[in-house]
Amino acid sequence: MLTRYAIFEGRVRPGMDSEMRAYVNDVLAPLWRQFDGAHTVRVMFGVEQDPDGPSFPLVLAITYPDAAAMARGLASRARYESRDLLPEFFAKYIDGKLLHYVMETNIFMPN
Repeated sequence: MLTRYAIFEGRVRPGMDSEMRAYVNDVLAPLWRQFDGAHTVRVMFGVEQDPDGPSFPLVLAITYPDAAAMARGLASRARYESRDLLPEFFAKYIDGKLLHYVMETNIFMPN
């Protein structure tokens, strides 16, 4: 399994946290869930962070069974639609930047 992380680094603009979360849940997440080949889609909102570390108010994690599935997801129409919304999303809600990482994923159940 491969997980592609979209890490939104920065700060939510003052007073915009609830509106930002609603926009993600109502507009962006439905598009992210349409990425072809996706196994799981996780949307995580920052709650608590190291005081001396960077701020990550939002993380998107899409897990794919393999590289071919991830390539299909990255080529999806929905991916381009969501990507086109990001400049306005950042302008309105987050002062920061977007980082992408792909990680090999292993899942273990607790003992």
